Amino acid sequence: MIIRGDEPEQIRLLRKLYKKGNYFMQGNEAVAYGALFAGCRFYAGYPITPSSEIAETMAKELPKLGGYYLQMEDEIASIAAMVGASWTGFKVMTATAGPGFSLMQENLGYAVMTETPLVLVDVQRSGPSTGQATKGAQGDFFQARWGTHGDHPIIAVSPTSVEDSFWETVRAFNIAEKLRTPVVVLFDGIIAHARERIRIPDPEEVEVTYRKLPANEEEAKLPFGDPHGDGVPPMPLFGHGYFTHVTGSTHKENGLRDVYTPEVHDRLVRRIHRKIEQNKHVYEKYEEYFTDDAEILVVSWGVTARPSLGAVLKAREEGIKVGLFVPKTVHPFPGERVRELSKKVRAILVPEMNLGQLILEVQRFVNDDVLLKGVNKIGGVPLTVEEILREIRGVA
Repeated sequence: MIIRGDEPEQIRLLRKLYKKGNYFMQGNEAVAYGALFAGCRFYAGYPITPSSEIAETMAKELPKLGGYYLQMEDEIASIAAMVGASWTGFKVMTATAGPGFSLMQENLGYAVMTETPLVLVDVQRSGPSTGQATKGAQGDFFQARWGTHGDHPIIAVSPTSVEDSFWETVRAFNIAEKLRTPVVVLFDGIIAHARERIRIPDPEEVEVTYRKLPANEEEAKLPFGDPHGDGVPPMPLFGHGYFTHVTGSTHKENGLRDVYTPEVHDRLVRRIHRKIEQNKHVYEKYEEYFTDDAEILVVSWGVTARPSLGAVLKAREEGIKVGLFVPKTVHPFPGERVRELSKKVRAILVPEMNLGQLILEVQRFVNDDVLLKGVNKIGGVPLTVEEILREIRGVA
């Protein structure tokens, strides 16, 4: 069952179960409710700290909406079940943390190659390995981008608050459906376990996007073609009468395997890249604060964007002209906008809860005449306003 075609009943149920209004909610719960409002009706997962409350909430709420929750034996099976369910028409999600994210990488690549829409939430925690299991971190920035092998594009979004977690999860689903691709929600254990006020909207306030289906038999015969020129093939669904072949091996437009012809591989992988590159308007999103007259720029993401904004506000009170840039879609990184902003400033600071990952993306778009400095902290404790403010004063 998918929500498409069943909207009146689904909206009635959502309104009945989750009254519009203000709630005090955990970040992990907000992700789960965002998924439910976006139309997710299938979740397969394996609990792992600090993401487990997402699975608990989905297990409790999905049956009320006619959806399904599957407790899997591990993370590999979880993402495999999601791929299968997505091809039957479900909007699907799973959630994990660092060690589980590592186990999911092979099938994440399979989802990229088979152009399977799904949402994968990685609640980052301190690593490597099992690290600090209950502590938040931002060390998976590049794992989200390059964790699976081969040439592949990936889209990852990163919320900055509990309420933002609801809406960024909705956005992740809409991007996944629109572009027929997996989308990572690069979350963190701090916001995941924070409790804040969140406004649950009326269901009709939530924009819900559906994947493109074949308009006719001819389109259904080419599940990996490009009949509309946007790089996004219509997706025939299992159980709807089509003979669809899906493989992670190189395949032709009709889905049949061809691992020997160079042109087939080139055409397939270049189109998968092109559909992301030419549809930037679907996923690119960032926020700017005080960048018009900034002489110093702070670039930060996820949970660290919060103390970064606090530090920028305090620095402004001291007369320091500093601005803040927050990418909400972190992959593909909105580097061209950073390049434009870098031409107006003399220093860029990049606070993050790792030993320097986002800063490497920023570095690709900044000239050498701009001072570029990381503000890094690990150990499961977030950066404070004072720590970032001290660095701003140091380059002012």
